[in-house]
Amino acid sequence: MLELDRRVLGRITVKEIIGAWPPEIPDTRDILERELAGLLAQLESYTRERLERILDEQRMAGAHINSRPGAMALAQDKIQMYNRYNERYIQAITDMLKS
Repeated sequence: MLELDRRVLGRITVKEIIGAWPPEIPDTRDILERELAGLLAQLESYTRERLERILDEQRMAGAHINSRPGAMALAQDKIQMYNRYNERYIQAITDMLKS
């Protein structure tokens, strides 16, 4: 069972990703863009330990969103969009940990 109020990318919750509202274009895309920009801007202020914890949390959030990938009632287009933004965030964290 999905936890609908679980945050999966900053302030964005599961229900915003899998639900019909807000619509994918332009609302969800704009929300994801703004949230990702804010999260990326904060990364440089975090300690290595905090970055590692965030990385683990984002991987778990991605697994949580994708735990029901075949459910046709879910907004598949929004899930795919979320996955792209989540991967960008994970990649940015990984790059910071490598440097």
